[in-house]
Amino acid sequence: MKNTLKTTILLGALTGLILFFGGYFGGRQGMIMALGFAAIMNFASYWFSDKIILATYRAKPVTEAEAPELHSIVHELATRSGIPMPKVYVIPTPSPNAFATGRNKNHAAVAITEGLLNILDREEIKGVLAHELAHINHKDILISAIAATMAGAIMLLANMARWGAIFGGFGGSRDERGSNAFALLFMAILAPFAAMIIQLAISRSREYLADEGGAKLAGSPLGLASALGKLQQATNRIPILNHPSTSHLFIVAPFSGRSMLKLFSTHPPVEERIARLRKMAHVI
Repeated sequence: MKNTLKTTILLGALTGLILFFGGYFGGRQGMIMALGFAAIMNFASYWFSDKIILATYRAKPVTEAEAPELHSIVHELATRSGIPMPKVYVIPTPSPNAFATGRNKNHAAVAITEGLLNILDREEIKGVLAHELAHINHKDILISAIAATMAGAIMLLANMARWGAIFGGFGGSRDERGSNAFALLFMAILAPFAAMIIQLAISRSREYLADEGGAKLAGSPLGLASALGKLQQATNRIPILNHPSTSHLFIVAPFSGRSMLKLFSTHPPVEERIARLRKMAHVI
């Protein structure tokens, strides 16, 4: 509940940032244009994001005859979760990872890499898939798409403002132009940074919720905890060909970092996730 409230607050803050940014640069008209552009991008993300991400990673749909064990696990978890059976895809890469996509429970898919299938046992795979079905249940994919689209709109406006400031196309006296250029350059740098931090914070909070929900769905948090440890080690050795805008979809971030780099990661530290799951094992 705490993370759900945090996500709501962060989405509200991101929307407010768009309003402020659009209003600052273009007044009421700029505000309307910014929100209109974000709405168009949100519409496209809602209807086509799943197809785009699956095609990006060359994910192949697999039938029950081709992957009976994988389908059996997904079907069991979907039945237990009370959602329709999502489509099942396999990504042809040795890098072990997985993600869920789709606009809602009735139009969802789970994708799992060949590398993951090769290094995890059944209980670990079950834990990973339970985590992804929890994302579907929590409507995380839609939330992430909206946040990413809004952040993209802010960055586009910032780029426009930055070029406008550089070429001094704002009128007024020389002092006013200088002051405006400085303010606009400052905003053009600050706004994308703020949007990125908010977007990444949303993703991190959703991962904790999906870990918890997935552990309960699988019946034990230990399979997922074990899987996360293996995935973290393996992705460091065999990173997936990653597109930065999709990093938040994966169960384990396609990159890793410590200290200040944690601030820019789309996922919380795997060590902290494992510790939480092991603590849950003593409660369930």
